[in-house]
Amino acid sequence: MNHKILGLFSLLILSAVAYAQTGMDSTTAASPVKTLTLKQYNTYLNGPDLSALALPATMNDYPMPDRVLKLQRELKLTAAQVDKVKGINSYLQLKKTEIGQSIIRNEKALDRLFSTHKVDDGNIIFFATQSGSYQGEYRTAVLSACYNTYKVLTPVQLSTLRGLKNHN
Repeated sequence: MNHKILGLFSLLILSAVAYAQTGMDSTTAASPVKTLTLKQYNTYLNGPDLSALALPATMNDYPMPDRVLKLQRELKLTAAQVDKVKGINSYLQLKKTEIGQSIIRNEKALDRLFSTHKVDDGNIIFFATQSGSYQGEYRTAVLSACYNTYKVLTPVQLSTLRGLKNHN
């Protein structure tokens, strides 16, 4: 009887330990910035997926540059077009990480102001407005990238792209 209870108790302890280990993921692990989860921090550090911010463009056939690069064979892009779209994509990636780092700095500043009790209405207004400005910069970067990618493509390539979009 004691062995059964001990075995059941051991199983219960092992289950709790296993559950606790699986519960530690990027949303609960410590982040270098207290106000961001580790997942959010890493996303901003590496540049987030901006496809949702690109919807006004992509829904109206202004493609994301990375998509055009993936379909370069099907679209029969010239070497010059590939170079231009790569440049657009590289600039977008640069902006994503640059803006993400600005967001991280902004969050650190807010945390520091609150944790040191040096916050005031002016700080709150400034840093909250900055947060909104960074979201606007993300949107500007991605919509500009879509627009500039569109300008690189010929009407035939745009038609081909629309056809590929409708098949996916």
